[in-house]
Amino acid sequence: MESYILDWANLLLRWVHVITAIAWIGSSFYFVFLDSSLTPPVDEDLKKQGVSGELWAVHGGGFYHPVKFNVSPPKLPSHLHWFYWESYSTWLSGFALFTVSYLWSASTYLIDKSRMDWAPSTAILVALSFLVVFWLLYDLVCRVFGQRKNGEAIVGALVFTLVCVASWLACQWFAGRAAFLLVGAMMATTMSASVFFWIIPGQKKVVASIKAGEPVDPIHGKRGKQRSVHNTYFTLPVLFAMLSGHYSFTYTHPQNWLILILMMFAGAAIRQFFVMRHGFKLGRNGNPLPYALVGLAVIVGVIVWLRPVPVVASAIYSGAGKATSAGVASQIDYKTLQPVLAQRCIACHGEQVQMKNVRLDSAANVKLHAQNIYQQVVVSKAMPMNNSTGLTDAERLLIKQWFEAGARTD
Repeated sequence: MESYILDWANLLLRWVHVITAIAWIGSSFYFVFLDSSLTPPVDEDLKKQGVSGELWAVHGGGFYHPVKFNVSPPKLPSHLHWFYWESYSTWLSGFALFTVSYLWSASTYLIDKSRMDWAPSTAILVALSFLVVFWLLYDLVCRVFGQRKNGEAIVGALVFTLVCVASWLACQWFAGRAAFLLVGAMMATTMSASVFFWIIPGQKKVVASIKAGEPVDPIHGKRGKQRSVHNTYFTLPVLFAMLSGHYSFTYTHPQNWLILILMMFAGAAIRQFFVMRHGFKLGRNGNPLPYALVGLAVIVGVIVWLRPVPVVASAIYSGAGKATSAGVASQIDYKTLQPVLAQRCIACHGEQVQMKNVRLDSAANVKLHAQNIYQQVVVSKAMPMNNSTGLTDAERLLIKQWFEAGARTD
């Protein structure tokens, strides 16, 4: 019953999380586009009001004319829309989903004993520290170097270094899939923390100054813009880290940390292309195409690097793990396979425990789940979870040959 309830909680939280993330990322992308596409106002009245840029757009059968004031409008409107619940809702639903999916069953999903054999409570504490420590270091870097001359280049280099170090540590300490998700959650936490601690408080101070008739300190706008721009570069790397959990060929690789770094770098480079292209059309920026090409080149390089190595037809193994001739491939049956299943699979898929309602302790059940066994053990290598039972490559190859020879159980 607990597993059933957790499955529903996982589904509903994932649904909410995706919806709120679409809203947050969509608004982030829109405002970056808006800032990059603004042109100096033509109307003299707008200039007198302190408008620094305007945009004409058509959408949904109507025309829109957003304008941006250099520091503040001469008078606040009666209704002012704030953009923050998209961020907060995304983080809250994401953290709840992380808790249900990983922290609740840390011994199964968070811990890989071949990497770190620690207690679940320790693993949970270390995982949560990633979220806090990365934010504190990132925030320190922004406050120390963000307002200096050429400070953004320094901030970018230091933040990239922090991401690389965190990615390497996470992949050394946690199960691969959990490590990728943890890095994504770490960066997403920093994005939302920037909104909570800097962007919204700064905007509130600006509004308070306007209402009090006091001069508006432009530093609040500069800081908010800085963190907002950083957030837009984080979006594609975070999305890759979150989605990669469905593709085990990334997080199960021996150099999974490098794959994570390369793919996140590619995402940031491609995002730079989209950030710059709007200004390029207006003659403000150089050609952004090289950024997109670099990002695509990195992705193609990773694809080529991870391509499957063809299995030599004669490299077939018996249940004992020794090579035999290809001619006996068709003789692999349930009797040959059963010792491997008994040692590596039955603990979670036997009479006492049937994870996901799957039993593999009889020939009939093995035949019933043959396709799923092949997919989970050979293709994705997702099972056993975090390879907790130590299934060897030779045994995976045995299962592969058994399935491709007809999955005999007679």
